[in-house]
Amino acid sequence: MRIKNIFLFFLFLFCISNVNYIKSDTLKKSLNENITKPTGHDIRIGERLFYGQIPSTTKSINCASCHATGHIDTLNWSPSAMDIAAKFSKKDFVSFKKAITQPSGKIMSQIHDSLQFNDTQIRQIWSFLAEINKKEVTHDKRLLTNRLIFIILIFIFLLTFLDFAIFGLIKYKIIHALLLLICAVFITNYIVTSAINIGRSQNYQPDQPIKFSHKIHAGQNQTACVYCHFTAEQSKIAGIPPASVCLNCHVIVKEGSRSGKFEIDKISQAIDENRPIEWVKVHNLPDHVFFSHAQHVSAGKIECITCHGDVTKMDQIIQVKDLSMGWCINCHRETKVQFDNKFYGKYAELHKELKEGKISKVTAEKIGGTDCMKCHY
Repeated sequence: MRIKNIFLFFLFLFCISNVNYIKSDTLKKSLNENITKPTGHDIRIGERLFYGQIPSTTKSINCASCHATGHIDTLNWSPSAMDIAAKFSKKDFVSFKKAITQPSGKIMSQIHDSLQFNDTQIRQIWSFLAEINKKEVTHDKRLLTNRLIFIILIFIFLLTFLDFAIFGLIKYKIIHALLLLICAVFITNYIVTSAINIGRSQNYQPDQPIKFSHKIHAGQNQTACVYCHFTAEQSKIAGIPPASVCLNCHVIVKEGSRSGKFEIDKISQAIDENRPIEWVKVHNLPDHVFFSHAQHVSAGKIECITCHGDVTKMDQIIQVKDLSMGWCINCHRETKVQFDNKFYGKYAELHKELKEGKISKVTAEKIGGTDCMKCHY
């Protein structure tokens, strides 16, 4: 009898635990269904809440003032709306709600302390962010406009030429001449400018997957360039530092003074998921150009600032120089070679001229630095 009672007692506990599990699981599925399939009304209300156009439970709060919904010229230390949408696109509602109401970082806790959204409003904001996450990246409108104008001018040029040679709809030949001249000038200018700019990306400043600031790391913290780009002294390329190098410091430094935990967490997340951080290369040379960092950094003793600009003042890296062939040749004509290097021992005549005072310095040009085969082998 006692064994039977014990059995019934454990059976009763098992049933209760399963009922609670089924209830919680059903509730979780219900919440997820509401999030993944929001109505148009939810998205519109969520957008207005995000921009502070309608008040939360107590007051209007403009989330977009910190979390931008479009591209901005300066580095926005707070995660953008797109960043948040991408991070929480695969997480449940509970995680999203906790991030808003109970943020883990010290900075975010202080900022979000006054936020008062109810569950419905939080779901509506998430619906709006989920919609943002679906939007495709737009193309460069300026580039598309220039190409469209180029095509229109070619079309006008051809029509004018055909009318001049065959149809004769326009009586005055001076009009033909003016139209052909104007179109020819603009078409030629576009072709020449585009050809010159092939392989050049001056002022290129792409957004990076993590908001890494050289101004903080190289400037404020005085981290040496070769600490992160550790192959620059021995290799052709400077190299992109792996996430493990970042963790040398950020295994201890978990929160930035301006960026909070959001950006630094991306490093740990990449390592946990065993995937590389997809940094965007800023300084690119055409494939037919040979350039060696080791030759310039180690042998030539060229400072990084010469080609890359003063990165200690850059939050977001930008290509300062145009890296054109003319720019490189001028540098080879003007830059003094570290001629005491054993590698240059075979240039006996130049060493003699230096010793006798006939020349004050040896430039790269004097040792073949302007020969075509040096860079285009």
